[in-house]
Amino acid sequence: MALLLRRGAAVAARTLRAAAASSASTSVHRLPTAGSLAAARNLPTTQFFLLEIRRGFAKGKKSKNDSRGDTVEAAPDIGPTVKSAATAQMDTAVVALSRELSKLRTGRASPGMLDHIMVETGDVKVGLGRIAVVSVLDSHTLSVMPYDPNTMKSIENAIASSPLGINPTPDGSRIIAAVPPLTKETMQAMCKVVTKSAEDFKQSIRRARQKALDTIKKSSSSMPKDDIKRLEKEVEELTKKFIKSADDMCKAKEKEISGS
Repeated sequence: MALLLRRGAAVAARTLRAAAASSASTSVHRLPTAGSLAAARNLPTTQFFLLEIRRGFAKGKKSKNDSRGDTVEAAPDIGPTVKSAATAQMDTAVVALSRELSKLRTGRASPGMLDHIMVETGDVKVGLGRIAVVSVLDSHTLSVMPYDPNTMKSIENAIASSPLGINPTPDGSRIIAAVPPLTKETMQAMCKVVTKSAEDFKQSIRRARQKALDTIKKSSSSMPKDDIKRLEKEVEELTKKFIKSADDMCKAKEKEISGS
């Protein structure tokens, strides 16, 4: 009799465990939706944990899908920036060349001949063009009119000590500077200086070109090939334009030196 009772208890225990397992499985499949947060918090701990895992998986899947959207961010157009920077650098080189050529003495008088002369006024040295007005009287004579008459002697000494070979002469409130004619040997030497100056500043233009091409190359991975070729061609055209400008300036200076 006792044996029968023990067997009956064992069968009943197995039946109860099976029923509990079936109930838990059914409740997992009937978890509340993610929106029913209040109801979810009332669930047993195990079921609430399963719900949170399911919600996290859904969010991750949505983010992954969003990252695969059809929107493609367009690469920035570097063309205007590259051309603007190259133009500014090349123009600076041409302006500097013009300033350098104006310092060279020729057989004809020009106001720019005296631009590089520094005048001592007290304890400070300043450019002659800042303290006097230089004008052309004729093809071989310059007039220098000081703003302050007290600086007249200093200006006269500065002109006389310059390598231009000009002998200034006081004339009332102004200074007359006669420009002597150039010898043949001096003309040839000056033309060589012009050629060297031109080459130096054309190298600056070419460096600006190379810098622009390097910038284009660095951005080539995000640019269409046609755009790269077009931009490179525009940089080359800019370079040719400024090189020609420098050559024209030097030819004009050589013509001015020779007096032809």
